[in-house]
Amino acid sequence: MASDENRSTAPLWRRLNWPLVAALVAVALVRPLSSITGLSDALGRPATPVVLTVAVSLVWILAVGLSRVRHPLATLVVTGLGYALASLVLSAVLSPLLTGQLRGPLVTPLAVLPLFAVNAAWGALCGLCALGLRRLRGVRP
Repeated sequence: MASDENRSTAPLWRRLNWPLVAALVAVALVRPLSSITGLSDALGRPATPVVLTVAVSLVWILAVGLSRVRHPLATLVVTGLGYALASLVLSAVLSPLLTGQLRGPLVTPLAVLPLFAVNAAWGALCGLCALGLRRLRGVRP
């Protein structure tokens, strides 16, 4: 078992709660899966994607803000980046199977960098909200 001293000298990426990051990425995949399955169209656009984005954001904020995660902001920025990667892969794999042609960001490579930037910013905003929630609860970093 590593001591607290060794943990503090380890790189930040090694100190993140990776199972939590993976779980939060999985939660966020409800957004593209609802679109792929046609649920967004059935329930109505643009309301459904917006409602799902708000719901995912709340799950991220509450999961991190109410937990003992050591690095809330970094955890949710990495979650946003993980979601961007997962949605990119999901699009690359499923669009040819479902539509017969590649669709999504890989069709327009210039869209890949903004995809990661926007989702990292989404994670950062949720991370700041989680930090605020912790402060409201009296938990200091």
